[in-house]
Amino acid sequence: MGLAPRVVAFDLDDTLALSKTKITPRIAKCLEALLAEKEVCIISGGRYEQFRNQVLDELPLTPELAGRLHLMPTCGTRYLRWESGGWQDIYAENLKPEQTELAVSVLSEGARSLGLWESETWGDVIEDRGSQVTFSALGQQAPPDAKAAWDPDGSRKESLRAYAAARLPELEVRSGGSTSIDVTRKGIDKSYGMRKLMAHLGLEIQDVLFVGDRLDEGGNDFPVRAMGVSCISVTGWEETADCIDWLLGVNPELPEPALMAPLPA
Repeated sequence: MGLAPRVVAFDLDDTLALSKTKITPRIAKCLEALLAEKEVCIISGGRYEQFRNQVLDELPLTPELAGRLHLMPTCGTRYLRWESGGWQDIYAENLKPEQTELAVSVLSEGARSLGLWESETWGDVIEDRGSQVTFSALGQQAPPDAKAAWDPDGSRKESLRAYAAARLPELEVRSGGSTSIDVTRKGIDKSYGMRKLMAHLGLEIQDVLFVGDRLDEGGNDFPVRAMGVSCISVTGWEETADCIDWLLGVNPELPEPALMAPLPA
């Protein structure tokens, strides 16, 4: 592969952990070992509180290791680093109150008119995350099997994304997780977060490796691939753990992870 990344960036749900669940002890061990050698970034659609519950609470972080960890909640619309003994905002691209109100209204109306407003849900269907409004068809805490069965080909979610995008031309509307739609300020997606991270650390594209499960066109990880970052596609946390072990050289019997094919210019 010839990769020698200075920073390894990861999606969270279905990459480092099952959706909305805590990372496993194996992933915790892998991340701890990786942080001892490299800068690590986690960028995902969830709020900071989700990062804390799923990852931070499970990691034995020393101040030294925490200093190498970069958190980018809500698809890179917010960036936190460990400074002065706590997680501090580097930036937060918050929506204006009127933008949040409009996004909530459009997503609600669209879901109802398209027959996507479900009667049985787990938690909030629409959540104001400050820098992002997220619609989750089955609720924020829906179990992974229910989410997987709700829209296996992505067509239901895409119909709502298209509906909302047509009515929110001044905002960014994109597919999130398996049942979710995310709305942020215009032009802000995971590639925005990666560019901000690169500028903050003085990195070039070749210094970054990204690992995610939604790198297909239309997936919320795709913007990172489209900007030219080296990417590895995984289908779950087990493959991510193997990828980290390979990068660290702890298991020479593991196959070399395959980089995704470059996109046409």
